[in-house]
Amino acid sequence: MKVRLLPPQPDDRFIIPSEVMKNAIILHGTGTRPNEFWFPYLKKELEARRYNVWLPQLPNAEKPNIRDWLPFILENGKFSSETILIGHSAGAQIILSILENIDVKIKQAILVSGYAKLLPKDRKSKKLSNPDWKRIKNHAQDFVFINSDNDPWGCDDKQGKIMFDKLGGTFIIRHGEGHMGSATHKQPYKKFPLLLKLIENEQ
Repeated sequence: MKVRLLPPQPDDRFIIPSEVMKNAIILHGTGTRPNEFWFPYLKKELEARRYNVWLPQLPNAEKPNIRDWLPFILENGKFSSETILIGHSAGAQIILSILENIDVKIKQAILVSGYAKLLPKDRKSKKLSNPDWKRIKNHAQDFVFINSDNDPWGCDDKQGKIMFDKLGGTFIIRHGEGHMGSATHKQPYKKFPLLLKLIENEQ
């Protein structure tokens, strides 16, 4: 009878995973909360796919200010080569600032109803600094821009085209989809399966 000796098997408790934990950060827009629109849906679906998901309530959401939002996100968020950033409206716009201020190249940035130029309602009261497009591009492996051709707030396909021309990636124009989540315009937009497909294509 032959006896085959096997090497000792390590205790699973002491196995340290070599891969970086994949995580997603979902950022809401002006005047909204984490429990609205497609945010809870996306969080639940990503967690089912073993993502660590952070869906924060951003400070002073009624009157968002980069001086409030950016430090809060940079101090509390975790960024690595396996990070996916998903933002809606002002939450998409702040992604550009995040990428200007981190030192790691994340996996993917998805900007839904994002904008690069001031919206009509803000032109008299706000200013947008000129983004450092080169630095932004260097801090994400992939970009996706999703804009509708009839966004009531002005976050339309023209805004998406500006960002796409500067950063490349994928530009998706949705026809007649409005803001893809708006209480004012009665768009509950509870699910967004397209986002899952875009994220899964990166795996």
